[in-house]
Amino acid sequence: MFGQRIDRAREAMADRGVDVLLLSVGADLPYFCGYEAMPLERLTMLVVPRDGDVHLVVPHLEAPRVVERPEVFDLVTWRDGEDPIARVVDLVGGAATAAVGDQMWAGFLVDLGTACPTLSFTRASEVTAPLRMVKDADEVEALRRAGAAVDRILADVQAGQVPLVGRTEADVAAQIGRRILDEGHHRINFVIVASGPNAASPHHEPGGRVIGDGEGVLFDIGGTMAGPGDVGYCSDITRCVHIGPPPDGFAELYGVLHASQTAGVAEATVGTPCEDVDAAARRVIDDAGHGEHFVHRTGHGIGVEAHEHPNIVAGNELPLAVGHAFSVEPGIYVPGVWGARLEDIVVATADGPVAMNQIDHGLAVVDG
Repeated sequence: MFGQRIDRAREAMADRGVDVLLLSVGADLPYFCGYEAMPLERLTMLVVPRDGDVHLVVPHLEAPRVVERPEVFDLVTWRDGEDPIARVVDLVGGAATAAVGDQMWAGFLVDLGTACPTLSFTRASEVTAPLRMVKDADEVEALRRAGAAVDRILADVQAGQVPLVGRTEADVAAQIGRRILDEGHHRINFVIVASGPNAASPHHEPGGRVIGDGEGVLFDIGGTMAGPGDVGYCSDITRCVHIGPPPDGFAELYGVLHASQTAGVAEATVGTPCEDVDAAARRVIDDAGHGEHFVHRTGHGIGVEAHEHPNIVAGNELPLAVGHAFSVEPGIYVPGVWGARLEDIVVATADGPVAMNQIDHGLAVVDG
């Protein structure tokens, strides 16, 4: 699997005139070699020349964490007091152009530039993103399993099985976080529990606000679950509930949101530009007079990272292809009053868009 991915990366490198791929911290590293580096000040680097052997350079003290794959890479270690940049420079050799991981620490890049003054740099995502965007059947199955896990969690919320009234957002979020792990994820990526007016902040951080009766509550949750090659793949879902019958204004807002999300998913067919999916969802909200309250793109790609390419946003003319995985998550946010968002992960297939999340899309009314 990893060898095939590196082979495809090398083909893309040749097309783009890239001599060597340098991948440090970030999702590219586990995608291509199965190793997830801790984001430390000690350098880790996967060095992929267009031709020749691949090397994984890691701190000696991190070597026990590496699953060695000699058919994919040779392991090179360095000890504290040694110069890891020199190790990488030796492996880069006479390369003229290097594609560096988008999340490489700036300090490492500066040091590489100083050590290799004639080496030009470009972004690795120009090589890696088109490859990572297209999920194979095993990756789609990993997304499906992760999606089913978070479905089970929020289905219980929708059924009123998670007490809300009288508890703080942070307390509810902690309970849901534990459930994310219990459902098979090995990492909690985020838990948003936003009640009442806090739901008008799209990335609200759960805090000490006590959830009250007669309020809407937004839940946006996700984690990482082991997939092919033990590489983690992400889940992401958003649903809203209302404690007791919703007021007419909130019910109307949610109805518009539901129609918007339905339109966005329906538009997400193979060959359709990403920006057209955004436009389809946005048009429903605009026509209902809430355009100013839809303040973000309609979606983002998902896979090894919770947010990756392709982005479902105005200006992205990339046509959807079989295997593209992305969120469709329109939101309506009225500052100081309320907010709502509805999100599924969707995979583009030859037979149409397929959602990885299957639970009820309606506004669940719970007793609290």
